[in-house]
Amino acid sequence: MDSRTQFEALLDRKAPILALAPMQDVTDLPFWRLMSRYGGADVYFTEYFRVHSTSRLEKDILRSVTENPTGRPVIAQMIGNDVPSLVRSAQELQQYPIAAVDLNLGCPAPVVYRKCAGGGLLREPERVDAILGALRDALSIPFTVKTRIGFESSERYEEFLQIFARHSLDLLTVHGRTVKEMYRPGVHYDLIARAVEVVDCPVLANGDIDSTIAACRVLNQTGARGLMIGRGAIRNPWLFEQIRRQVRSEPFFVPRGRDVLDYIHELYHTVKMENFLENKHVQKMKKYMNFLGFGLDRADLFLHQIRRVSTEVDFFRVCADFLDHDDPMILASGEVESVMSNFQQ
Repeated sequence: MDSRTQFEALLDRKAPILALAPMQDVTDLPFWRLMSRYGGADVYFTEYFRVHSTSRLEKDILRSVTENPTGRPVIAQMIGNDVPSLVRSAQELQQYPIAAVDLNLGCPAPVVYRKCAGGGLLREPERVDAILGALRDALSIPFTVKTRIGFESSERYEEFLQIFARHSLDLLTVHGRTVKEMYRPGVHYDLIARAVEVVDCPVLANGDIDSTIAACRVLNQTGARGLMIGRGAIRNPWLFEQIRRQVRSEPFFVPRGRDVLDYIHELYHTVKMENFLENKHVQKMKKYMNFLGFGLDRADLFLHQIRRVSTEVDFFRVCADFLDHDDPMILASGEVESVMSNFQQ
């Protein structure tokens, strides 16, 4: 079954769709390979292809499509604001084995939004309207959008929902924060629910989904067709399979400290590049640990220590100091008792 057929089957089924969020320089091909060993997502979004007048499809990101190790459908994400360039790149991408092309309207990085790309486009609804219209006309495969609820506020959110509805999207992912809210606590799930009411296509809810309890709560609160998970999956690679089992009211596996330590070892070696430099690779691992660390009991101390290591030996020494034990690890805060009631040995 090819990627597009798999994607259509996902949209038709009753079970929630679980997507791995695109995170630049984090959710790359090696990380996808690792996620698939733990059950993995139902659909994977690539890191974004940077699109401008002289751009070409980045080969490293394209490998996630051509060498897709997951057995699941892939959606190729683009970021940019130039209509002819976006159309050109989208038409190139649809020649590859992808399920859909996605437009990024949510990246909150200042280096991106200052160029009026990603979340920066949420300041210009007319421009977004023109881009979506051009891409919808140019594509013969499904077209999707990942957005936030606004730039500084959500006051124009309804206007954007009408624009999305007008262009017959095949899937809309809504991160329930504004661009300026970045990743601060508090997700506006009510506004994701509003998207479900307004647009005709399936909606994925995104934002602070890091446990089975949070997943079920967000699905119930928003009525979304599924969930997009980023930081939560990096912290807990078992999360997708845990959610599937929770939805089916089945017991699920909760890792112990040494399981998490084994995951870190596997992650370290899976994402290691050929001819790697030890210090550079340790620095890359710190990106992953920034997400994973917040799921530990002594998060502040762990992150304080891990951010100061520079060698492989010291890196794993710190990890072992915190994880070489047999205690269950929830890898999410505030929901230990609820999750443990469904604990499977």
